[in-house]
Amino acid sequence: MQPSPHTPAQLQFRTFRLGTPFQPRIDALASTSEWFSWAGYRAPLSLWDEELEYFAIRSQAAVFDLSPMVKYRIEGADAEAFCNKVTLRDVTKLRPGRVHYTAWCDDEGHVLDDGTLFRLSPTRFRLCCQERHLPWLLDSAEGFDVTVAEETEEVAGLALQGPTAYAVLRDAGFAGAERLKVFDLADFPHESGGVTISRTGFTGDLGYELFVPAERALSLWDRLFEAGRPHGIRAIGYAALNRARIEAGLIVADGDFVTAEHALRHDRLRMPDEIGLGFMIDAKKAAHFNGRRAILEARGKKTLRHILVGLEIEGNVPAEHAIVYHRGKRDVGLVSAAIWSPTAKRNIAIASLERPYGDSVTDDLWVEIYAMRELRYQKMMKRARVVPRPFVRLDRRTADPPGLR
Repeated sequence: MQPSPHTPAQLQFRTFRLGTPFQPRIDALASTSEWFSWAGYRAPLSLWDEELEYFAIRSQAAVFDLSPMVKYRIEGADAEAFCNKVTLRDVTKLRPGRVHYTAWCDDEGHVLDDGTLFRLSPTRFRLCCQERHLPWLLDSAEGFDVTVAEETEEVAGLALQGPTAYAVLRDAGFAGAERLKVFDLADFPHESGGVTISRTGFTGDLGYELFVPAERALSLWDRLFEAGRPHGIRAIGYAALNRARIEAGLIVADGDFVTAEHALRHDRLRMPDEIGLGFMIDAKKAAHFNGRRAILEARGKKTLRHILVGLEIEGNVPAEHAIVYHRGKRDVGLVSAAIWSPTAKRNIAIASLERPYGDSVTDDLWVEIYAMRELRYQKMMKRARVVPRPFVRLDRRTADPPGLR
């Protein structure tokens, strides 16, 4: 007797993944078939070779599809006041044509997410981030003359990063891009409309991010790749980008910290000071901001429990998700991201530690690494020391004018 085609053994379950406006070009270049789900989109972990894709960032021009990044349009007479209420930094200091890195918290001062706020005009902003927050943003907008709408599907995004990134823009005909300083943005003509280009990125390198209406995404891709051939332009996946961001000491929501809406355990919640974002807090700004009272109270009472640090670890075996010990015995934290850095030639990591470890106590730290050696795991205890971030600092990232390689 043959089993029914509808028996559980025969059923196949597939999860539908969205394609970005650049998907036809990415699919044509994908030779590794390594994909992951990013906010419901099918995104490449690698496209041709993770190792070489990393070196494309550091020696050529690398293109990464940012389209799945969540994007919100915030506009209206009270847009500035609204953004000043929900985010940590003083938005009144953010001029039109500028971008800043910021974060936002719940009423208890726990970080909901971090991201970039683009001031496109005096009354119009774009907020880019990892998680979806539309209900929270709409609730927070009560009483403000402001409109908040998600535009993730409407706006396609590309990161163009690496030492030849500006040369690609120049040869693609984006006249005036050389005037963009770090965190500047401007609009440039493209086809019958325009493209917004900001001098921003997630690699710690010379780089730009380009935002264009979805219907003009493929023509922008083709324009960049035609101009970029002499400059070694290559498309890359997330694995290579992740290596570069670790070298730059940058953190990822739900990777290096658990966002407040996702935390199931109370001890997983983090305040800005506990994940290296304390520099954003402007306690003197005129506007009240979400979590202000709780954040300042934790500072005053010294009740902050964690600290996020950079570590340099002996040896060359990456310590990803390794436990951190003090004097090889007391468990004091966990490594959230780690690589052997090809650029720094160091074994580096980002770790969350329990205070005072990593803060006032930084001596005699160890990490416990398990490395596969011919079908058996070998336990290694390696010394670690707290070091400043970024682990790699490249002058070309902030060079003005940008390099012309």
